Amino acid sequence: MEFHIREKTVEDKEWIIPYMRENWGSEKIVTRNTIHDATEVPGFIAEQDKKPAGIILYNIKNKECEIVLLASFVEKIGIGSALIDCVKRIAGMHESRRVWLITTNDNTPAIRFYQKRGFSLVAVHRNAIAESRKLKPEIPLAGVDGIPIRDEIELELLLK
Repeated sequence: MEFHIREKTVEDKEWIIPYMRENWGSEKIVTRNTIHDATEVPGFIAEQDKKPAGIILYNIKNKECEIVLLASFVEKIGIGSALIDCVKRIAGMHESRRVWLITTNDNTPAIRFYQKRGFSLVAVHRNAIAESRKLKPEIPLAGVDGIPIRDEIELELLLK
């Protein structure tokens, strides 16, 4: 199945807002006590047949590039990897030293996915989700497989 990738545009708000509200409770994404608005940060969209098939959002600050969100709506055809490659290119253009991200302790599929793509687990921020819930109360108490969501897991990919 073929797909193509383009930069996120203002028009993407039309589907990003309902998608985020349905899947994450709101457009807010909280990482390391920072609130990101999914409609405001830059990103890339993967499309199949002119329909969204994946999204990656990122934030570049202090020569570091954070992946704020990665979601693939069609799995096992390379969308997630291709979106990461787009962010790695942008990060390199901005002379970022690393690409990093936060996921939660329950999200073992994501932890596996990122490690297979060269990311290393560099930190476990114990009980950080308690603070995140103060900024975004919509964060559920349990996640994948009913695992209690408590910790932020930080992964990084060093750039050359």
